[in-house]
Amino acid sequence: MKCRDISELLEAVKRVRIANKDSVDPKAEKLLEELRRCIVLHYFLDELVEARIWIRMFQNIVKKCIAAVHAKNVLLPKEFRSFVSDPLHHLSKKLFNYAYEFARGRLDEESFLRVAEAAVRTSLRSNLRSLYENWVFLALVYELGTLYSARIVFPEHMHILLERSGRQRGGGIPPNLILALEGRGYLSFFLEAPRPIGWGDTRDLTKSWKFYVALRPDLLVYSGRIVDIVVPKGDPPILQPTVIIECKELEDWYLRTREVRGPFAEPMTAEEWRNRWLKGLWAGLADILGVDNVERAYEVVKRRKGIRLREPQIVKLYAKLYRPKTMFLVSRRPVPSWVKSELEADSIVVIDDVGFNEEKLREIVDELEKIAGYEGVDVDLVPVRRDDIEKLDKLMMLTGLKSREELVSALIHYVWVHRDEFVKELGRQQKLDS
Repeated sequence: MKCRDISELLEAVKRVRIANKDSVDPKAEKLLEELRRCIVLHYFLDELVEARIWIRMFQNIVKKCIAAVHAKNVLLPKEFRSFVSDPLHHLSKKLFNYAYEFARGRLDEESFLRVAEAAVRTSLRSNLRSLYENWVFLALVYELGTLYSARIVFPEHMHILLERSGRQRGGGIPPNLILALEGRGYLSFFLEAPRPIGWGDTRDLTKSWKFYVALRPDLLVYSGRIVDIVVPKGDPPILQPTVIIECKELEDWYLRTREVRGPFAEPMTAEEWRNRWLKGLWAGLADILGVDNVERAYEVVKRRKGIRLREPQIVKLYAKLYRPKTMFLVSRRPVPSWVKSELEADSIVVIDDVGFNEEKLREIVDELEKIAGYEGVDVDLVPVRRDDIEKLDKLMMLTGLKSREELVSALIHYVWVHRDEFVKELGRQQKLDS
């Protein structure tokens, strides 16, 4: 789509008279749509071209991931799905209300361009951040499927879920995905957790949970089949993750800072200070700020009405707060040695210059294979062919056992006791078959 000069478009819109959004003639509507699209193309053409390249990379890993673990599909959040489907249209929609306000004379030209540019930039950054985080997650799943024959055991509908919110209404946080690695165990994946949940009468945790929600790593991975990570009496109040993976898509991410406000800017009562969850969180923050106790950390934050932390400090705070056995940072672009040293001093493994090359994630994939386990597994489902089921039933009748479960347990026990003979016989049969 070719665009007219932006100044010409702005003047044309100024000549339009719109009383309200419900009574716009088709010509004016078309003009406003043209203005929205042309602003995106005029100010963000280079970024849009790059976004389309990233989207192609993402769509490619989606296809490969579905094939590798035999998934039915990958389900995307509504906003992100809209962006991936048509980034220009998605970004243009962010200017819908602003364009009407400009046409009605409620925004002057300078104010309109300022808020329009900010809205598009915010949406673009947010979606590219989500895209790279999702790409890393799906690339890990693809590699696990390819190298270790991983298969989906949750969700049972066999769709890989990339949604974050709206899935914890019952007061718990379910996983986005659970994989079974043949002969190795299970891995449970949680994207951007912990998330807001309803606490009911658990008032002592309601306040502290806001802090944890404000400090949310990109990906938590647990050994075993974990269906909920909320632990109301824990410290912190979620299960200790086996692995945390934080993703950075920007070239200069380590130079950026983030304002951590929200609950950190709120005063705390003496009762809240006695809350052990909050004490643990502030202890980690004290270490990051370089002060010697939690009270001084709180005074620093209260004085500033919030706190601004460098991105490497936030990554280190995740490690101190959630205490994973291993933490990885994945950077799309190279990371300077001084940043690596700062993170590695806190035992954070940096995997940089990854781009969109899933093979560069092999170190993480191999670590995930090692941690796969059977935590949370009491009974497992194993696919059995129909003719084998018939044989099991005949054996059950011959042995007098009352259930397939008893029979399978007895068979496993027998084979285990005679495992050396079994392995030799199996090897002999395989040679004959070949």
